[in-house]
Amino acid sequence: MACARVPLDEQQVTEPGPLGKEHTVPALHPVRKEERCFVPYKSPPEDGSPAEVEEFLEHAKFITEDLEWLLTLPHDKFWCQVVFDESLQRCLDSYLHHAPRGLDPATLPSSPAVADMQRSVHRAVFLTFLRMATHKESKENFITAAVFGEIIYENFLFDIPKILDLCVLFGKGNSQLLNKMIDNIFTQQPSYYSDLDETVPTVLQVFDTILGKCGLHCEGATAMEPMKLGTHKQPTAMTMSQQELVDLILYLCDSTTTIHAFLDIFPAACSSFHSHNFLSRLTSFYETAVPDLEKAVRKRNFDDKSLQEDLWKRLSHSCRKMVETAHLLLHHTCLQPILEGGENMLTFAEELLQHFTSFLTEKRFLSDYDEQFPIADDVSLLQQALPVIDETRTSYLLQGVESAWESVGRRKPQSQIQHKAPSASDDRDAEGGGGDSMRGAEAMLDVPLKGNNGAICPVSEAELESLLSCIRDLLPDLGEGFLLACLHEYNYNSELVINNILEDRLAPNLDKLDRAMPRPEKEELPNVMDSRSNVFDDDEFDVFRRDKVDMSRIWKGRRKGESAREMLNDKQHVAEQRARYQAYETVVDEVVIEPGESAEAYGLDDYDDEYDDTYDMNQVGANDLDGDSLLNRRPFTVPQVLRKGNKAQDDEEGEDEDEEETLPFVQDPALLRERAEARRATMQQRKGFRPERPSNVVGKPKGQGQTLETFLDRRKKEASKSRTSNHNRRTMADRKRNKGMIPS
Repeated sequence: MACARVPLDEQQVTEPGPLGKEHTVPALHPVRKEERCFVPYKSPPEDGSPAEVEEFLEHAKFITEDLEWLLTLPHDKFWCQVVFDESLQRCLDSYLHHAPRGLDPATLPSSPAVADMQRSVHRAVFLTFLRMATHKESKENFITAAVFGEIIYENFLFDIPKILDLCVLFGKGNSQLLNKMIDNIFTQQPSYYSDLDETVPTVLQVFDTILGKCGLHCEGATAMEPMKLGTHKQPTAMTMSQQELVDLILYLCDSTTTIHAFLDIFPAACSSFHSHNFLSRLTSFYETAVPDLEKAVRKRNFDDKSLQEDLWKRLSHSCRKMVETAHLLLHHTCLQPILEGGENMLTFAEELLQHFTSFLTEKRFLSDYDEQFPIADDVSLLQQALPVIDETRTSYLLQGVESAWESVGRRKPQSQIQHKAPSASDDRDAEGGGGDSMRGAEAMLDVPLKGNNGAICPVSEAELESLLSCIRDLLPDLGEGFLLACLHEYNYNSELVINNILEDRLAPNLDKLDRAMPRPEKEELPNVMDSRSNVFDDDEFDVFRRDKVDMSRIWKGRRKGESAREMLNDKQHVAEQRARYQAYETVVDEVVIEPGESAEAYGLDDYDDEYDDTYDMNQVGANDLDGDSLLNRRPFTVPQVLRKGNKAQDDEEGEDEDEEETLPFVQDPALLRERAEARRATMQQRKGFRPERPSNVVGKPKGQGQTLETFLDRRKKEASKSRTSNHNRRTMADRKRNKGMIPS
């Protein structure tokens, strides 16, 4: 038996030999291995026959029993079996290779028995790998750290591909255990870091392979080589065979999901990916390949619509995982050091801004990234942590983000509310990892509650019809009423609606709706004319309420047969207003009531004790005989324009009005000219007035001499040139010259 407090690699045990003679051997020795054959794993049948289901159940039962037997072995026996039993390694490798992922149809078992058996196998395999990654189980059962690292590395118990598969299969619900497990492997054997550095170029080659299959530009040295004349034209995503397109999208989905799961569970690997310029290659691949693949899935004719939906679901899932991978790299290599603080915060901030700036050319990737992880939040975080960040640079970056949304023809949500789904870093135990929430080998994918649906963004009727047409082209069996409800729920984001429908991730309130629900009939709005209110309602020209209108009183422009003078002389409107103004002629300030007479005899009301005189403007005591009358008004006079022009009526209106002359509304211009001439003649008759003599600057012909009047007129004209036009050039030139503005 093994000795206490001694590492397993230094222990010696006594074992019986072939002839029954005991001999001493190391605790880790092939002779101590139990003879047991571990069968390889086969994936569950997809809608298989009862015979296939029974075969899978029996096969999986053997694996579960063998692994449970292995887990019950003591520490030394367990490691002898793990290191020296090749059938065990083949069994474990087969499960990592063939176990269904989250998007595979096998994740939905055909019967509860298959689901339970798959869950049991899944749990047993995970616990086996977990024990294999533990070098110290207790104070008595442990292996020297250096020897443990050499054992797992030299015997290929773990390698980078196995670790990647472990992350994608067991990451959901077991993130902390996996993180400790992988961290212990890399800590005890640093050679895995060099293996990881050699693996990253292989991962990058995946992107180049997909681009090459699609006939797109690859970022390699050979990409710029000219094509030979005899070379056949390379197929594209639209021209390749349907099976090739299916394989290509499956390859992309598996690769992106695996890389994201590994970086999410083991963030220490982000530095290795970052050192190989993985982020820029990822964004370039996204911008180049994703639109081409989306177009192929949408536009190509598929005999099986379910296949088209499955491809679209996988492609959407791949896009989301690539965006999340880019965010993980930025977070762990740039943002996390800034949040932790330190001396190189400014360096990390500069590197983060450079990455964001490099995204500006990748319009499609930038808009998708900003939808899931708003760049404005990261910029705000930088400005809070480092106030010295240039605001001009950050504003330019944010304007570039807005431009990216416009260039891809999408509308950015007014309010981006992130509903964070459960990530792979949830803290669950190994039992929970194989619980009821499991779908096959992998737990369910991230299920956003409502996506990035912020506040409801209203769209016009034309835009709404365009969104419905876009969705119905891909999903023609869905009713317009159901699609309208989905658009309303997801902030009128058609891509998010399509993605959630295909991945069966609709909100609970949408799942309850009938998917063939027709579009609700549009309610007829009440007639606006029935509820309108206008000051001209019910007048003689109200055509909305009157069936008959006197058309003889309606004309356009000048009335036919009527001259301008007749129209001006028509004073009918003046006569209509006369009665209104005559009502104001009699103004009575006070009415003296004789004793024994009532106020009603004078047309006055009795005093009202409850009358509210708060806003009355009556001046109390204004008519008292104190020598200061405040109401000494002049008598009311009818406006002159409203008076009649005949003399007979003026005589009847009293002596005061007889004395006033009735002036016409427009005076005669000839009479006005006569009055002006009379005023000028009066001015000329005043003493000392001398009329101005007409100017004569022409004078006599040359050679005959000029009179004194001509000479004076010419002199006056020369001196007065500057008063009009532009004849003062000489004067202004002299003025500038005197001030030294013109060199002499």
